[in-house]
Amino acid sequence: MCRSIKTLRPPVLPDEATEDEIRAAALQYVRKVSGFRAPAAHNREVFDRAVDVIAQATAELLDGLEVRGQAARQAG
Repeated sequence: MCRSIKTLRPPVLPDEATEDEIRAAALQYVRKVSGFRAPAAHNREVFDRAVDVIAQATAELLDGLEVRGQAARQAG
């Protein structure tokens, strides 16, 4: 796992993860997997699309997780 990606669920993160935090984690993941810190112009579209898809999947994951002692968050 990429060291700069932090855990985004309680109790590690006391409040719900923000959209910016989720997107930052997705960006770090795509950077790690692709090996590019910033893609070349010809790879920009696929790189950005991957960040969007992973950010969405991450938000869905966090919305669906049930943390011991806490009810699942309601999708809003």
